[in-house]
Amino acid sequence: MIPVILSGGSGSRLWPLSRKLYPKQFLALAGEHTLFQQTVQRLGFEGIERPIIVCNQAHRFIVSEQLDAIGVGAQAMLMEPFGRNTAPAVAIAALKVLAEGRDELLLVLPADHVISDDAALRKALETARAAAEEGEMVLFGIPAERPETGFGYIKAGRGGDGVAPLTPGAWRVDQFVEKPDSARANEFVRSGGYFWNSGMFLFRASRYLDELRSHEPDIYDTCVLAVERSKAEREVVQIDAGTFACCPDNSIDYAVMEKTSRACVVPLAAGWNDVGSWSSLWEVHTKDGNGNVLKGDVVTENSRNCYVHGNSKLVTLLGMEDVVVVETRDAVMIARKDCVQDVKKLVNTLDAGGRQETQSHCQVYRPWGGYDSVDAGTRHQVKHITVKPGAQLSLQMHHHRAEHWIVVSGTARVTCDDKSFLLTENQSTYIPIASVHRLANPGKIPLEIIEVQSGSYLGEDDIERLEDVYGRSVQVPG
Repeated sequence: MIPVILSGGSGSRLWPLSRKLYPKQFLALAGEHTLFQQTVQRLGFEGIERPIIVCNQAHRFIVSEQLDAIGVGAQAMLMEPFGRNTAPAVAIAALKVLAEGRDELLLVLPADHVISDDAALRKALETARAAAEEGEMVLFGIPAERPETGFGYIKAGRGGDGVAPLTPGAWRVDQFVEKPDSARANEFVRSGGYFWNSGMFLFRASRYLDELRSHEPDIYDTCVLAVERSKAEREVVQIDAGTFACCPDNSIDYAVMEKTSRACVVPLAAGWNDVGSWSSLWEVHTKDGNGNVLKGDVVTENSRNCYVHGNSKLVTLLGMEDVVVVETRDAVMIARKDCVQDVKKLVNTLDAGGRQETQSHCQVYRPWGGYDSVDAGTRHQVKHITVKPGAQLSLQMHHHRAEHWIVVSGTARVTCDDKSFLLTENQSTYIPIASVHRLANPGKIPLEIIEVQSGSYLGEDDIERLEDVYGRSVQVPG
């Protein structure tokens, strides 16, 4: 059984903590480890191979670092140039497995879910394995114990002989139901036999591709061609962007599961939560005596059933009930808990206005380290840059800005045109406009510098990358 972990989402409903360049699956929202790391860790038992990770190219180095931090290696990392939903992502994973002469069961898992009962998950996996080995397309269903309007539903039907389950614990899917209104959701809970669609699947690689070829041949054919044209370097596969751009955007549910005659559901009662909104995140955390979940420097008075996340400032609440307050260094979001499903609409509005706060945090991560935006104006910008020991930035030049570098700690190796020299603490240098330059850390401790940029244009896309040890293209900043 090979886990295929889908890690390409942007998690916009958890803005402003979740940003496009650092989405929710890479955040520690429900424990010491990130949601992505927890997904990988819960699969560490016999019969489960190392995972295949499908993620956006912009998240490649985040994925690598988070895997290294928990001591797990991926058997493959499939880099999507952009998202095309889950059906193409799993198709490419299945094609890779078959190309290696294997036809294993693929356990498809989103990277951003919480599961609190690992023993129940393992039991459900064994039930699902028996069904998948008989050629079934298994979907894990969460028993609908309360009415929810934010989930799709599955109605379990009769088994192969009209009464019994297909195999013990697995039932034929009778109907897929779109997100219902409140009245229908209540009816589903009262009638029983309905499950929330978890987005978790188990099927054999060849079975999935056969179903995809039958029901969505355009997706299948485009994925075959995209894999043929992709470039692989050890475990990293760069999916061909030109071909993948032609691939239809569709989910596994719509492309395959709602069309196949072999869809079945295995109940999963394992403390599942998709952490799809601020209210669902409130549900998974321990509350204080007033039902509040408080993170950071937060003080409340006469407030109940609130989720408050402070990051850089003191946050206070007075006389509030059922609200969500999230503070980051560059944004504050306040909402009623019953409105948090609409945070995505808010993000879309911000995107339409060209706001950068949806893209990245003040703290931006790069494969060589990262930087923290300290101050910015129309013609200047100040950053606190950290470079890991032994790491280096790309050899590059800027057309519209000059830079001043001041070493705060560590040792810097600076390349500027035809000169190369070392700087130590409290020393500085100047990088003129259009100079070819590079910053590197030859030392054993992190290098920290203050960078002051000045010029007519300070965007991260003002870069001409001439050489990069991380294999990034000139379009990727930093």
